[in-house]
Amino acid sequence: MIEVEIDSEAWTEALPEAAAIAERAASAALGTVEGDVVVLLADDAAVQDLNARFRDKDRPTNVLSFPAAESAFPHLGDVVLGYAYCAAEAQAQGKTLSDHLSHLVVHGVLHLLGRDHEDDAEAEEMEGEEREILGELGVADPYAVEHEGAA
Repeated sequence: MIEVEIDSEAWTEALPEAAAIAERAASAALGTVEGDVVVLLADDAAVQDLNARFRDKDRPTNVLSFPAAESAFPHLGDVVLGYAYCAAEAQAQGKTLSDHLSHLVVHGVLHLLGRDHEDDAEAEEMEGEEREILGELGVADPYAVEHEGAA
């Protein structure tokens, strides 16, 4: 089960279908994995607070993932996104907010499933998985511009 909670009306003001987009992306990222995920569409202040309390980084960010303990199964964890940060990032990267939301939810859910990007090999593997999932959702490769610039 995917539960989407909207804590900031800015999400639905800018993107009325935000909850449906987040649910679809989370479901696609889970694939055949059984479990529950909560996606919280919040404001930057909430994300900054969580980032400071749990990661010792007192600043907003685009997405945070909080994997649940194995004993909490079927709950796999929570994914939290801050509106203003995500919207500004989408605009700066020339992406629609819808596509960027899909990407960040997929990214966050993959973290809940144990994927990471601490080193180049992990990052490449995780990005490949994100591309595949997003392609199934009709979302363009979020890394295309980044990789074209590196060539």
